[in-house]
Amino acid sequence: MYDTNHDFVSKYGESLIPLLNPQPHENILDLGCGTGTLTSQIAAKCNKIVGIDASSEMVTKAQKSFPDIEFLIADGQNFSYPQQFDAVFSNAALHWMLEPEKPIQCVYEALKPGGRFVLEMGGKGNIAAIIAAINHAAIQMKLNNQARINYFPGIAEYTTLLEQVGFTVKYAQLYERPTPLSGKDGLRNWVKMFRNGTLANLAENEQEQFFTLMEEFAKSVLMNNNTWVADYVRLRIVAYKTENIPL
Repeated sequence: MYDTNHDFVSKYGESLIPLLNPQPHENILDLGCGTGTLTSQIAAKCNKIVGIDASSEMVTKAQKSFPDIEFLIADGQNFSYPQQFDAVFSNAALHWMLEPEKPIQCVYEALKPGGRFVLEMGGKGNIAAIIAAINHAAIQMKLNNQARINYFPGIAEYTTLLEQVGFTVKYAQLYERPTPLSGKDGLRNWVKMFRNGTLANLAENEQEQFFTLMEEFAKSVLMNNNTWVADYVRLRIVAYKTENIPL
């Protein structure tokens, strides 16, 4: 489902690669590589790339698809690698890590002095309408498990965290990216993929009730010409590791 119904995750991420600007001599880390689609595109432009992801299923799929690339199962909030990298790339992963200082510190330590951190993640206001619809349905059905919490920071918040560790931020953009969802069940499939915990304890008929309540609530905001459109807001940043760690 991730690679079919939700292939927009990697397709939109392709436009982040020119910002990374990988060079033939560089070694790069892909943090939150998923099934490796973007990792393989970067691999064609650099000396070596290593992909890491917390999902063993994602890493297994990536290894099968791209056997010449090194993929590792690793927690983005607590990882290390024997060698340092010229750049760290991350697309659509950091907003799942609820203690942002931890991945930032890990990235800083993984980079060579002067190395760059190029990222895109959910930004402030991301999927606000989807979350409201999920919470509405959950409240109506008296469910305890509502929309999963993510970390969606604004520019000032995230750049401050980067600078506190020792990064110098050279580029930052927060922008709206309305994203069409595939098929008439696009919103349902999105919830199954990214908020499945909300449905975990529901019988099939209860899931249908949940989706009906959710869709009725969201339709006026997220339906456009009979197509569901996710209200994505993305944060893009390019930051460089400074030579001296601040006091």
